[in-house]
Amino acid sequence: MQNKKTILITGWTGYIGSHWVVAFEEAGYKTVIVDNLSNSSLDTLDWIEKILEYKPDFFEVDLRSPPLTPPLSGEGNNDENNKINFINWEKVEKQFSLEEIFEKYDFDGVIHFAWLKAVWESCEKPLEYFDNNIVGSIKLFELMEKFWVKNIVFSSSATVYAPENSSPLVETMTTWNTSNPYWRTKFLIENILEDLAKFSWFRVANLRYFNPIWAHPSWEIWEDPAWIPNNLLPFIMKVATGELKELQVFWNDYDTIDWTWVRDYIDVVDLIDWHLKAYKNLNPHPNPPLSGEGNKTAWIFETYNLWVGRWVSVLEMIEIARKVTKKEIPYKIVERRAWDLAEVYCNPDKANKELNWKAKTSLEESIKNSWKFYNK
Repeated sequence: MQNKKTILITGWTGYIGSHWVVAFEEAGYKTVIVDNLSNSSLDTLDWIEKILEYKPDFFEVDLRSPPLTPPLSGEGNNDENNKINFINWEKVEKQFSLEEIFEKYDFDGVIHFAWLKAVWESCEKPLEYFDNNIVGSIKLFELMEKFWVKNIVFSSSATVYAPENSSPLVETMTTWNTSNPYWRTKFLIENILEDLAKFSWFRVANLRYFNPIWAHPSWEIWEDPAWIPNNLLPFIMKVATGELKELQVFWNDYDTIDWTWVRDYIDVVDLIDWHLKAYKNLNPHPNPPLSGEGNKTAWIFETYNLWVGRWVSVLEMIEIARKVTKKEIPYKIVERRAWDLAEVYCNPDKANKELNWKAKTSLEESIKNSWKFYNK
């Protein structure tokens, strides 16, 4: 039997990363997952176990400089040289650094989700965001280079597009002039990865998406933030259930159909399917490299928009949710946020044609499933 390809997933405890773990395991890959747990919980691993009926290998790792942490099983402290914990869920074998994780496994590729990602927080703490998102990524890329792990899927964002571009956005449009530090980190890492592809033979699937919604079909992993949500649909659901008093609508003077901003939303199940196809597309190029380059294969840097190609305003989203939930969703117009753009939606034709990918889930179905989950 052919050995499974092993994939390293960083930032796996987040909303999207946790879906990735399940999707890759179910598709026949072995996943090794790392996270520093700075803004997430190990509860996610329990949810993953309910779906898979086992727990993937997990390492508590900070990509920048691994913290000194005690074993979680209470079996004593094996730390040395500031190494960290490997948790095999039976016992703590020893403490590992990120480099030792690369030594321990023969990785086929990396899925990179390890990001701080709150826009408002990045404006308050820009250096923290540059340190975590940029420095952490570079440390990861250095180890990928050292151990010849050249395949990577990067979780980027449509926010890298210059605000001067008009929607629908296409991959060839300019990317610059981002309006906050979080979006800037996405833009910078995209450019770093493109250079690593050109000059260090990385094979990169650069995936730009925005506003994924709903949850895994098992209802075991989902987007249910403990604080006031940044994303619209969880905010609406929390108002519909009575957990929050009202929805905040960030101003109503945009030049749109009803004066509120317009976005494109994609169901997370469709998102998972697209990620798998993008990774499988990172096969080594059949043409050999220039002479003297050893076993290097030709570089790949492909950017894809991952949206549905439909767009909806904030007030339209509220109205659809009202019809689905049969609940009133009170809202209040509040001050505009500095980083919000009037319209952000894309043309997904490239992903449709090159990856044979197309979103299948309607917005109404996503909201209906989300409401079923919140009523669970």
